[in-house]
Amino acid sequence: MTIPWGSIANAAAVLIGSGLGLFLGGFISDRMHTLVFQLFGLCLVAIGLGMVAKGSEHMMIVLLSCVLGGASGELMKLSELLDSLGDRLKKKINSKNPAFTEGFVTGSVLVCAGAMAMVGSFEEGLGHGRTTVLTKTLLDFFAMMILASKLGAGVMFCSVTILVYQGGLTMLAGVLAPFMTPGMESALTATGGILVMGIAVNMIGLKPPVSVSSSLPALVWAVILGGIFA
Repeated sequence: MTIPWGSIANAAAVLIGSGLGLFLGGFISDRMHTLVFQLFGLCLVAIGLGMVAKGSEHMMIVLLSCVLGGASGELMKLSELLDSLGDRLKKKINSKNPAFTEGFVTGSVLVCAGAMAMVGSFEEGLGHGRTTVLTKTLLDFFAMMILASKLGAGVMFCSVTILVYQGGLTMLAGVLAPFMTPGMESALTATGGILVMGIAVNMIGLKPPVSVSSSLPALVWAVILGGIFA
């Protein structure tokens, strides 16, 4: 069995980064919080656009994946499930932070929605190195530091999400990888880019917010449809 060292490092980076963000949060004004948060959102827009460009030849697949993914997520009530999990964690540790659940859900979606999480996990599981997952680890460190300074301790618990999601993908990579084709990877990357831009829109503060958590099944649909049509 492959030990997901990359995911373990990623989870540790999230804990350290969010802890540092909690410490620095008291020294940063609300205006600075908002500015940094919005600037980071703009950076995510650029990252998302780059991911979409890599799969631009499969945009009809990406569009269909997003539609089916959003519908699937709503039918499964994924957003409500994540909110409920966040509320339970909040009660478990007796947190008084009103943004605890938002921090947990936003952080979990941010670290899992991008294609880097899936691609990096597959690379590590197949023995192709940890470049992607370690690059994501560095990005997540700064992302969670900023997020925790704004939304509080709930962000720290998305480290568990990383261990379960990325670690599970790494251990399953040997089983799933033979079915992955270049078209599937391309559609997956572009769909992940769309979700990253959805997170960015929410971080910038545009209304109405995008329910990215309900749209996560779009990544699964991208792999399925990419394998059929790409």
